[in-house]
Amino acid sequence: MISYPSRHCTVELQALPSRIGQVRRIVSAQLRYWHLDPLIDRAALGVTELLSNVHRHARPDKSCTVELELRPDLLTVSVHDHDPRLPVPADDADAADATPLATCGRGLAMVAAVSESWGARPD
Repeated sequence: MISYPSRHCTVELQALPSRIGQVRRIVSAQLRYWHLDPLIDRAALGVTELLSNVHRHARPDKSCTVELELRPDLLTVSVHDHDPRLPVPADDADAADATPLATCGRGLAMVAAVSESWGARPD
């Protein structure tokens, strides 16, 4: 289901690898509609990383909601899943063990890098 109130966009989906590209395109189109083209790459990267985390870690299921909300001076991009556990960034010890070409373990660090701020809530 996709809803498009004037400054709010919600996409409900199963966080499967085959759906991530589709959600990136939806996020990109919505930001273009809101004339926020400079934020497209960062928002799409953040959504990709968060959906990958849901796919990899969420239990008991992979259903989630991607939500975009535009306020006068703030764009919020969020992903909600049904897992009661909060995401935990890799600590420095994990990062020290990672190789430069590692393909996992850096998702939340990437979200932090492309965001003004990020966080998680147990709701």
